[in-house]
Amino acid sequence: MLQTILPERVTRLNDNELDDRIRAAREKLGRRLVILGHHYQRDEVIKFADVRGDSFKLAQWAANRKEAEYIVFCGVHFMAESADILSADYQKVVLPDMSAGCSMADMAALDQVETCWEDLSRVTTGKIIPITYMNSAASIKAFCGRHGGAVCTSSNAPAVMRWALERGDRILFLPDQHLGRNTGYALGLRLEEMPVWDPYEELGGNPEEVLNNSRVVLWKGHCSVHQRFLPLHVAQVRSRYPGIRVIAHPECRFEVVQLADESGSTEHIIKCLTQSPAGTKWAVGTEIHLVNRLMKENPERFIIPIDDCGCLCSTMFRNDPQHLLWSLENLVEGRVVNQIKVDSEVAANARIALSQMLEISARK
Repeated sequence: MLQTILPERVTRLNDNELDDRIRAAREKLGRRLVILGHHYQRDEVIKFADVRGDSFKLAQWAANRKEAEYIVFCGVHFMAESADILSADYQKVVLPDMSAGCSMADMAALDQVETCWEDLSRVTTGKIIPITYMNSAASIKAFCGRHGGAVCTSSNAPAVMRWALERGDRILFLPDQHLGRNTGYALGLRLEEMPVWDPYEELGGNPEEVLNNSRVVLWKGHCSVHQRFLPLHVAQVRSRYPGIRVIAHPECRFEVVQLADESGSTEHIIKCLTQSPAGTKWAVGTEIHLVNRLMKENPERFIIPIDDCGCLCSTMFRNDPQHLLWSLENLVEGRVVNQIKVDSEVAANARIALSQMLEISARK
């Protein structure tokens, strides 16, 4: 993933000039273009999105826009990969800034996962079913597809995990340990049944007995944004604002989720806040751009982040108006820059795992 240095003709523009040229490029491209904006994007970028949402919703939405030749995904790398996997061959997916990655997705490398799979298969009995969170590389989704597993989102993780527990003796859950632990616990699993696999330790740092007694083996990965929220933050916000309700994303630590009044996906958080009565007070444990946007769009409710410092997704933030303009003006001139293209075999296997997820969700 090589990042191009932007030309001075783009970097020297002021905010108004950037906005005018982005709008002009969009108008020239017309229905050939869709711009997707993830909830965690900065306002200066997301205001140009045709639709905003979580990663899978956006990828699905774009794939259904058959007239769109170009899909510009204002998100991070794994999201653009998912859009390419689900889109038609003639559609080209562009990531405005190639350095917009995801630290969580990067915590599970394919060679490490394959070693883990071999070791688990060797020292444990019974059937293992791999599940990967949507926030993972295409190669990890493909791994799950090859081994009879599935992808999950933070919304459908309980349904996917229940499906796997009914069909296997244990789950290998990738790459977010917190989502896996919070979901498994909500389904009735004990914490001791969910050991963590450290890819840099022999047998993940676990005795064989622990692995044999496991129901879910959690990959040692996390979201750098959500892991920053601590039980101390919850205690402080409750002390400062008596009666405030706390809602946390399931990528947060187990202790934070247990202390919260509500937990759920980004879409669940948005729904809870926007449908709550006027005057309701909320402390929200998720990325600060979404929290700030919810504050602005819901002035009749009191909304603050759990942590006063705010938690910024620094890689998502790399998609700025300058990179968006640069990618669009290149498309206007017939050049596709920063295209995200997943290998066809990887895409085929990843599609199996994604299709399994959709089939599970349809049964709900």
